[in-house]
Amino acid sequence: MKNWEALQAECMDCRKCALAETRHNVVFGTGNPNAEVMFIGEGPGEQEDLKGEPFVGRAGKLLDDMLEIIDLDRSKIYITNMVKCRPPQNRDPLNVEQEACIGYLRNQVAIIRPKIIVCLGRIAAMKLIKEDFKITKEHGQWVEKAGVQMTAMYHPAALLRNPGWRPAAFEDLKSLQAKIKEICTRTY
Repeated sequence: MKNWEALQAECMDCRKCALAETRHNVVFGTGNPNAEVMFIGEGPGEQEDLKGEPFVGRAGKLLDDMLEIIDLDRSKIYITNMVKCRPPQNRDPLNVEQEACIGYLRNQVAIIRPKIIVCLGRIAAMKLIKEDFKITKEHGQWVEKAGVQMTAMYHPAALLRNPGWRPAAFEDLKSLQAKIKEICTRTY
């Protein structure tokens, strides 16, 4: 297994798929690389691609607001995506693109060793929890995989498009807050 700096350097130079041709920046992730809680989205959007950081556009602002509700901030967690380069027009990452990037994500998880992984949206949940994951039916449910507690929430961009899902998202946040209090040893 690589160390954090070597992994990040390799990822920044990646040319494993066609997304490398259209990206402005590789979006490796941000936050605490020793976090007990890790959030994983599907892929960078336009603002993320321009700034090189995940969740910095409108969806990122909503994510910050969601974290604030449960007394979390970016400095205490780690946030990344399934794919590290923006898919054109923010389309869902193709399987070949996900496969090209999955090694980076697996190494990030192996180095960080989080106790909790929160998948933001169905794409991440389908890759990390189960292939036929249904976000509208299974959001907020907890599963354990390899000793890690995992759940999925609506992606903040989906909440911007579907404000009626916000009450369910709030319940999922409260469930996350309870799980953090239950299994995390650091003060959040």
